[in-house]
Amino acid sequence: MAYVAQKENFPGKVFEVTFGTDTKAVFGGQNALPFYAFEGSIPNRPLIAYEIQDITPDDWPEAVSSVYKDVSHDPVAWARFSQDELKAKAIALRLIGTHPDREDRTPAEAAKAVRDVLAVIKVPLIILGSNSIEKDGPVLIAAAEAASGRNCIIGKAQEANYKTIAAAAMANNHKLIAMSELDVNLAKQLNILISQMGLDKERIITDPMCSALGYGIEYTYSVSERIRLAALAQSDPAMQQPMLGDAGMHAWKVKESSAPESDIPAWGPEKERGIAWEAVTAGAVLLAGADILIMRHPEAVSSVEKFIDELMQDGGR
Repeated sequence: MAYVAQKENFPGKVFEVTFGTDTKAVFGGQNALPFYAFEGSIPNRPLIAYEIQDITPDDWPEAVSSVYKDVSHDPVAWARFSQDELKAKAIALRLIGTHPDREDRTPAEAAKAVRDVLAVIKVPLIILGSNSIEKDGPVLIAAAEAASGRNCIIGKAQEANYKTIAAAAMANNHKLIAMSELDVNLAKQLNILISQMGLDKERIITDPMCSALGYGIEYTYSVSERIRLAALAQSDPAMQQPMLGDAGMHAWKVKESSAPESDIPAWGPEKERGIAWEAVTAGAVLLAGADILIMRHPEAVSSVEKFIDELMQDGGR
């Protein structure tokens, strides 16, 4: 007797998001759990965006910073390298230089960086603040205006500053990342608050926050999975936004990905270890329901793309 797999069909679906102008990227749109194409429709594969920054990173381990050593001094050169050499499908520009504890760059300087990057790329752009609650508001207003008409994703809007950032997204026709702190109810509440301002719920991307392998990834997984189940099983329109996993930022911060082999010989070479740490972190976030990832090391990206290929080979595209 042939084995017949049990199937579960859900009444809800994740909203589909399209961004970019010259070259567009699409993610979300599924009505099944991650990679469960045998249970429903998965019209779009998860998207990976390469991270670049507006200043040279001084906190990236050598294993990843060395990849960009010739271009990381200039966001324009870095963006061009990511698009042309690494074949990035999307780019995430993190305006870390605007943070008060870094170079405290002005909103005008951030806007210039955005305009300069957009002038040399065709792939879609994600524009991220520095995660300074006070500074991200004016910075992202200026950045959104500089990118007006380019259908970008901007963020991250949080409970303490979402009004100004959501207004900037609406005024300049961008999509918006809404970030909460690893709590299903907080994620839902923020999506509702932003929608009540007038931003279409289909233009919101949920960032439930991410954590690295070994540093709370189980909790990240649990929260993300519950958000996705609420979207599919309960058809909750405040939970049906696609999800972002900012995996690279967190994976390269931890000791396991950055400690020199000379300090802990048993852990092996730091480059191989760091790449694996980012890839496994990203893979776990994908399985939890992320639709779009932000990553750093091209070898980690390549591994995750192969992982996605294998999981989607029997369905989706």
